Amino acid sequence: MSLKEKINSSKLPQHIAVIMDGNGRWAKQKGAERIYGHENGVKSVRETVEAAAELGIKYLTLYAFSTENWNRPQEEVMALMQLLVHTISAETKTLNENNIRLAAIGDLKSLPSDCYNELQEAIKKTAGNNRTTLVLALSYSSRWEIINAVKEIAQKVQDGLMQASTINEDTINSHLCTADMPEPELMIRTSGENRISNFLLWQLAYAELYFTDKLWPDFRKEDFYEAIVDYQNRERRFGKTSEQLIS
Repeated sequence: MSLKEKINSSKLPQHIAVIMDGNGRWAKQKGAERIYGHENGVKSVRETVEAAAELGIKYLTLYAFSTENWNRPQEEVMALMQLLVHTISAETKTLNENNIRLAAIGDLKSLPSDCYNELQEAIKKTAGNNRTTLVLALSYSSRWEIINAVKEIAQKVQDGLMQASTINEDTINSHLCTADMPEPELMIRTSGENRISNFLLWQLAYAELYFTDKLWPDFRKEDFYEAIVDYQNRERRFGKTSEQLIS
């Protein structure tokens, strides 16, 4: 039985988040510049999106560029931005053909204008699709997101639009970038690093975490299926006991 056949279609996570790590190390192993790893990582993105759509995963969020990544060498940052523009432009037709909607979270206004405009155009062109939503986390960090949410809530309290005593989890959720999405149930990170690197800190509170030694450019559909099979073999208790789940 193949890994895909082992997946229980009735127990699929609605939302899977992925930290695509290892492009630079993969390129270094090949004796190439880091951008070569990023370029080859595009195939892994394509395979992962295809696998998610084929299975019926409703939301797939990819950590594409963090706010901290702006601190990388300028040459790499600019090459990454150019690759992003080219990839979005080249893949929009395929997204539409496969009924996949594109969305983005993060400090998008900080992106170069050509990148921002290309992104917004692709989001507009795919807005009517409803098979799967591909979410790109760009110029994103969870601390940035939470600080913004706190500022917005504080302003509403100051303006008399909200009482501080009424603030609860739903209030925070509704002011995050992911307000219209279910929380991720599974987070996958490649490259053997066992941390979440300022990614969806609030949203991952009860997510299952899956770490693989595969470097991102080597990640394929079978690896995605393996992560889901592993997820489905876990017991998700949400603070309860195993006995409570059975009863």
